[in-house]
Amino acid sequence: MGKLIVVVGNSGVGKTTLVNALYADKNFVTGLEEHIEHPFLALFKTNRQYALANQLDYLLLRAKQERLIRQYSKPGIQDGGLDMDFHVFTRLFQQKGYLSVPEFSLCERLYTQVRTAQPPPDKIIWMHAPLEVVANRFAGRGRPLEITERDDLEVIDSLLQEWLMSLEPKCLIHLDASKDDPTYKSALPALQVQLAEPA
Repeated sequence: MGKLIVVVGNSGVGKTTLVNALYADKNFVTGLEEHIEHPFLALFKTNRQYALANQLDYLLLRAKQERLIRQYSKPGIQDGGLDMDFHVFTRLFQQKGYLSVPEFSLCERLYTQVRTAQPPPDKIIWMHAPLEVVANRFAGRGRPLEITERDDLEVIDSLLQEWLMSLEPKCLIHLDASKDDPTYKSALPALQVQLAEPA
């Protein structure tokens, strides 16, 4: 079973860019977010009643990506991942009133069942930067569909830290993403060494 590495961080911090940079050296397989392919995403953007369907769709996609990645002998790298989708975005949408308590509970049951059946990531790269840096990047990334807003970034950061602090420190790799390094070229050599270390 191949190693699973996930890249987590606030919306706009540069997760997809880093995953692409690591994937480019051909030492990883990948499972990137494909926002445009989600059938409920556009519906959710205009009608919050689709929040539950959208979250279940994302959680199921993440579970499928993990299974496929684990089938390869070389390590796989994932943008965001199942755990972040539940612990950060599902919780965010409950806090914002998009998911009722029973709907959140349904998402939690699905997440728990999947995580019981599938092992957690071997390594988690936590990309972090000051909120003002993240906000500027978020404003400039220009995705056709966004499920979060500028005002969500502080809450996302809080939920992300709450989840990450509950994990074993040895599985976490901290990456300071505050520097102006659009392709993360300067960070890759040290990151590659850390990823090669045993979990």
